[in-house]
Amino acid sequence: MVVLYVRGCCGESLPCSTRGASVLCASTCAQMAGCVSRVELAVSCQSLLDRDLGSRSDPLCVLLQEVGGGQWAELDRTERIKNCQNPEFCKKLIVDYYFEKVQKLKFGVYDIDNKSFDLNDDDYLGGIECTLGQVVSSSLFTRPLELKQGKPAGKGTITISAEEIKDSRIVYLEIEAQNLDKKDFLGKSDPFLEFYKQSDAGTWQLVYRSEVQCSDHDSDGSHDLIGAFETTLAQLQQAGDGSPVEFECIHPEKKQKKKSYKNSGILRVKSCKIETEYSFLDYVMGGCQINFTVGVDFTGSNGDPKSPDSLHYISPDGVNEYLIAIWSVGSVVQDYDTDKLFPAFGFGAQVPPSWQVSHEFALNFNPSNPYCQGIQGIVDAYRHILPQIRLYGPTNFSPIINHVARFAAHSAQQGTASQYFILLIITDGEITDLDQTRQAIVDASKLPMSIIIVGVGAADFRAMEFLDGDSGVLKSLSGEPAARDIVQFVPFRQFQSAPREALSQVVLAEVPKQLVSYYKWRGWPPGRLPEAKSV
Repeated sequence: MVVLYVRGCCGESLPCSTRGASVLCASTCAQMAGCVSRVELAVSCQSLLDRDLGSRSDPLCVLLQEVGGGQWAELDRTERIKNCQNPEFCKKLIVDYYFEKVQKLKFGVYDIDNKSFDLNDDDYLGGIECTLGQVVSSSLFTRPLELKQGKPAGKGTITISAEEIKDSRIVYLEIEAQNLDKKDFLGKSDPFLEFYKQSDAGTWQLVYRSEVQCSDHDSDGSHDLIGAFETTLAQLQQAGDGSPVEFECIHPEKKQKKKSYKNSGILRVKSCKIETEYSFLDYVMGGCQINFTVGVDFTGSNGDPKSPDSLHYISPDGVNEYLIAIWSVGSVVQDYDTDKLFPAFGFGAQVPPSWQVSHEFALNFNPSNPYCQGIQGIVDAYRHILPQIRLYGPTNFSPIINHVARFAAHSAQQGTASQYFILLIITDGEITDLDQTRQAIVDASKLPMSIIIVGVGAADFRAMEFLDGDSGVLKSLSGEPAARDIVQFVPFRQFQSAPREALSQVVLAEVPKQLVSYYKWRGWPPGRLPEAKSV
């Protein structure tokens, strides 16, 4: 059941009237957004060890999450199943999901022979460690159980599947109101709508408020009730095809005081549509692969890699800002790519054997196969190439952006939500080909692609902030606007004293929204549709 309130707010009159009737038209989307997704994990096991004499084990599965410093905290546990070596647990394990974090999980299976909540006195049947990203990016995640690292728990295996906890149905309404009571002393009312839904406990909860249709809204919140009515979603759905559904707005106090009172206006629902709005996890669980590419700045402004003052200098503990950025972002993204092969490029250096400046050379010196095996492969290629090139310049971004865009364009031709591309550019200085880069980004905004720029060192990064588009829509030199915001820039210096995972959480936070916005813009559903829910 839904309650719709039409309120008047003090202010100037609504500049919209037809034959003396105040009219409010809106295409509204009633949706409650959450800051994170929640997923439920279904767990089953095969061929568990038998620890009981005279009967089979009584297994239970517990879920723990790493909370830092090698410490683990229990999140949830399944029910206990008696006498079963191949359990399929009914109770689902619940966990909050963040794309931008590496969420390390531990699943432990125990043979429960008592009523104690403590598991220390129960037999351990095996467990696994993994990340939540690995689980949600797999339709079925199956691993052999281990008693400890490297020691199998017999032939036991565990299988985990994930499902997002949500209702992805969105209600779109087109509404107008006529002959509303006037609430302003001078001029007409400035109406807006409030939607309420009834909870299981019978209370009414506000779920949506439309924009106020006035130019001088009182900030003191002195709104006057015009009228209200109750309806159901099924009644609202009868609207459409030129046949609106009308409701009388009733002011309860006026109805009690005046016998001649009819209503305080008519609210007409012109159309009501229920559509499915897919989430980031819908696409990931539907088979969308996230392809990760790295571009590294090897211009001379970085300094001689042999000098401790250089941004490319590798410290005695084996790191520098470039490597930290690669590890931070790559460790998250790698879970969403099944083959773990990542192309990695450099730009702005003179490369052998011709020693010509290149703005798109493979870090492994293999232009026909620039792929590195895992994030460690990128790190190894970076370390190997440093002494073999000459840092030079200028700082051109457009070649590597266009390189990744070609692959994204080829994928887009398939017309399916199967491939999305993330380009990480790590740079130390002012961009040289700004106009060409602006055009490359505008072109890439029409493709399944996001760009992350991490600025290392203490240079002036105002041009990068301009490319980010947070202060307005990025436009090409010719004035063509970007179809969507696909660039995220952060200066590394803001994270020098923060935990390493802080960088990835900031630069990757926008990727889920960017991915969903692209596929919604193209009208492409996930490759494997989530299970439909009845209305």
